[in-house]
Amino acid sequence: MKILVAVKRVIDYNVQIRVKEDGTGVVTDNVKMSTNPPDDNAIEEAVKIKEAGKATEIVAVTVGEEKAQETVRKALAVGADRGIHVKVDGIVEPLAVSKILQKIADKEKPDLIFMGKQAIDDDCNQTGQMLAALLNWPQATFASKIEVKDKSLEVIREVDEGLETIEVNVPAIVTCDLRLNEPRYASLPNIMKAKKKPVEQINSSDLGIDTKPRIEQIKVEEPPKRKAGIKVANVAELVEKLKNEAKVI
Repeated sequence: MKILVAVKRVIDYNVQIRVKEDGTGVVTDNVKMSTNPPDDNAIEEAVKIKEAGKATEIVAVTVGEEKAQETVRKALAVGADRGIHVKVDGIVEPLAVSKILQKIADKEKPDLIFMGKQAIDDDCNQTGQMLAALLNWPQATFASKIEVKDKSLEVIREVDEGLETIEVNVPAIVTCDLRLNEPRYASLPNIMKAKKKPVEQINSSDLGIDTKPRIEQIKVEEPPKRKAGIKVANVAELVEKLKNEAKVI
C-alpha cells in the first residue's frame, strides 16, 4: 500500500498574526513558518500505518513557493520515504491545489491520500473534498480514528452531534482531525537523514494547471478590539446593566 500525504506550509500557530498597513494581506516577512498542524497528524498516521506493516511507502507532497520544500523535509524527517514539491508562486486556492494533487495521484497511483482537515491560514476545508470529486474516490473527512482493513478503512469521524463511524473502500481520501494522534518530533539524526532523501521538484506549469486565483481579495482588516470589562458591586447592578446598557435581558 502506498500513501500520499499532502502537507502545507503556513504561519506557525504560535505567531501573533499582523495585518499589513495597506490592508493587502498579513505580514509574512521574517515570520516563523511551519507545517499546518492537522497535516502533522496526517503524516503521523501514515507513518504509524507503515510501522504496523500495512503500508510500504509514504510520499509527502506540497504545493507552494521554493521555501515550501522545508515542509516536505520535515515530513521526511518523521518517516516519509520521499517527497514531491510542486512549485507555485503566490496564492494557490484549494481548487488549484486539488487539480495539482489529482495529477500527482494519477502519476503515483497511491492507495490512500491523507491530508489535514483544513489549513489554519485560509481555513477553507475544501481541498480534500474537491480532490475526492476529481478522482471519483470515496472520502472520510475529520477522521479521529482510522483502522486499515483488507480493502477498506473504518473511520471514526468528528461530526456536530459527536462521533460517526463509516467504512470506505480503498483507494480513498482521508482528512485528519487533531484528535487522531499525537505527532512525533523529528530527531536530529532523522533530520540529517532527511536531507539525503529524494525530493522531486515539479513546476505547476508543467502539469498544465491554471493556478491563477479565482477569488479577488479586496481588503484584510483586524477584528475590532474588545472593550475592557467592568466590575459590578452586586447582582442588582449586574442585572441593571444587562437590561439597560447591554440590552440582553
